[in-house]
Amino acid sequence: MESALAAVRRATAESQWYALGITARHEKAVARILNQKGYETLLPLYTRRHQYEKRTRDFELPLFPGYVFCRFDPVVRLPVLTTPGVLHVVGAGRTPVAVDADEIAAIQIAVLAKARMMPAPFWKTGERGRVVRGPLKGVEGIVMTVKESVRMVLSVSLLQRSLLVEVDADCVRPA
Repeated sequence: MESALAAVRRATAESQWYALGITARHEKAVARILNQKGYETLLPLYTRRHQYEKRTRDFELPLFPGYVFCRFDPVVRLPVLTTPGVLHVVGAGRTPVAVDADEIAAIQIAVLAKARMMPAPFWKTGERGRVVRGPLKGVEGIVMTVKESVRMVLSVSLLQRSLLVEVDADCVRPA
């Protein structure tokens, strides 16, 4: 029997996925319209709980606000671009650039597995970060590793010395 990863990779290999820039807060409507037009879309959602004074409410929000993934032929993209709410196909200038098949497959598998997901900042090792909450608020450093916590290097240039500090990932933002 074929694994879920192999099935998703095989289906993704048949055509390519593209990211569409969408009007703010219209991701669900655009995905629905594109599905009605016969296009395969991917709109991964996460649940966010909002606490009111006397009650709570759960909202399903897009993991990538402002974007919907869609599989289509880039040569025939006019029906996609004329969909209400679609602003553009993400690419280099006017040339659409396909999303990496393994990245789409990983997202699809996580969605199929009903894994708990939430948005996270995109970090690269070596990028500068700033702590926005907690006892280290305002501290800037260079991000070394990102897991459940972020490891940042804080340096004293004059002394040419550094130290490594670990901070909760949700407390750090790009500087």
